[in-house]
Amino acid sequence: MPTYPGDPAVTLAPDATHESDGYATSELQTGTHAGTHVDAPRHTLPEGETVDAADPGRYVFDAMLVDCRPLDPREPIDPAALPEPTRFDAEDAGEDAPDLLVLRTGWAARWGTDRYRDHPYLSAGAAARCRELGAGVGLDTFGPDPTPSASDAGGGDAVGDEPDGTPAHDALLSDSLPIVENLCELGGLPERFRLYAFPLRLRDADGSPVRAVAEWRADAPE
Repeated sequence: MPTYPGDPAVTLAPDATHESDGYATSELQTGTHAGTHVDAPRHTLPEGETVDAADPGRYVFDAMLVDCRPLDPREPIDPAALPEPTRFDAEDAGEDAPDLLVLRTGWAARWGTDRYRDHPYLSAGAAARCRELGAGVGLDTFGPDPTPSASDAGGGDAVGDEPDGTPAHDALLSDSLPIVENLCELGGLPERFRLYAFPLRLRDADGSPVRAVAEWRADAPE
């Protein structure tokens, strides 16, 4: 499985077998941010909340799909690509305001290739817009900040003004806004849906793999 540069590899190997033991068990080794996963505030904030400290209901999201395509490699996603605050007026919308923006960049199609690292990322303005809306983000990428390219561990073909560190993570997680990363199969979703992304209850952990599941009404508008 592809992992963020420097993260532990994922392995799944037989432990007991039917032939030798009469039953089967396997050994799984993984980092907390492998595959589709949620970030807890502890991921980038030393005093942030851990994944096991939140009620499971925090991982049931009223989600809005935001199609950001087309995007170039390592292109910043600007606030103009995100909903205006007026879209979050519950009285006008007739429903609850979203608490998660699922950003479809199209980068899931590059999963398993080096080009997956060259995904678009949230600009400082877009992260500020999310904070203004009180909504976290789900992405079909490694995350909301730039990832080092395969050609150079220091950043490779990143543009000159690409931010260092984890500013988008910090902006969202400091307000306890959720981040769900490495989503896929976003093509068939309506604009509004419910997303379930329950983490494992890992003690004092900074994140956890999830099985992300979307649910929506059959008559939901696209």
